[in-house]
Amino acid sequence: MKFSMPSKALCARRLLLPLAGLLASLLIGCAAPQASSTVAPTQGAQTWNALAQAAWQEVQLPGKTPTVYRLDEHAPNGARGQRTALKADAHSSASMLRAPVRIEPEALGRVDFSWLVPQLIANADMAQRDSDDSPVRLILAFEGDRSKFSPKNAMLNELARLVTGEEMPYATLMYVWCNQRPVGSVIHSPRTDRIRKIVVESGAQGLQQWHNYERDIRADYVRAFGEAPGALVAIGLMSDSDNTHSNAVAWYGPIALH
Repeated sequence: MKFSMPSKALCARRLLLPLAGLLASLLIGCAAPQASSTVAPTQGAQTWNALAQAAWQEVQLPGKTPTVYRLDEHAPNGARGQRTALKADAHSSASMLRAPVRIEPEALGRVDFSWLVPQLIANADMAQRDSDDSPVRLILAFEGDRSKFSPKNAMLNELARLVTGEEMPYATLMYVWCNQRPVGSVIHSPRTDRIRKIVVESGAQGLQQWHNYERDIRADYVRAFGEAPGALVAIGLMSDSDNTHSNAVAWYGPIALH
């Protein structure tokens, strides 16, 4: 009887299945993520897509139900400032929309974005591996010197390369709405310190309202990582509720990079 060894890529896929939450951030800077498709343009797409006609793509995760993203003409009943926006429906699901960009470090400026959240995820905690869900995330991926990776991050980088054919970003910065941590807090991902999250909204105050943000990308990166940023290579959106097995809805407004 002959036994064949599984390929490196197959082994990597099996190892990454329990790490699907991490995989989203590993994939954001990759050129050819698994199960990726361009989001079909619909009426109002130019209103939301403020990235100079960038091709937004849906990035699905192995073993995960994808979140549904679609353009919607109405915010929830009673919300102030209704507008055309991108609605995210997460039902025990996780997936991401991303767009490739290229902004060199010396040209990094401001990112403007907005969102509306009707309800928080009750048991979510973005500092805990088993409850790392969020109704809204804006994600920025950066280049950098991967020779500085710790052994753990070097292994994750190799797994991402085997699965996708591309290396993971050197660093990933997220803007998030947290249940309990104060605005301005920096949360380190429980899976890798190459993903860090800045809390821009906290708690239940402000639900059912549009919130607009203007963030200095360089200043936020330095604050989160303690070093100067490399080139910005991708931007993404993600609403996920897979870890808490719950439901979450959110609306994203236009995004602009300056």
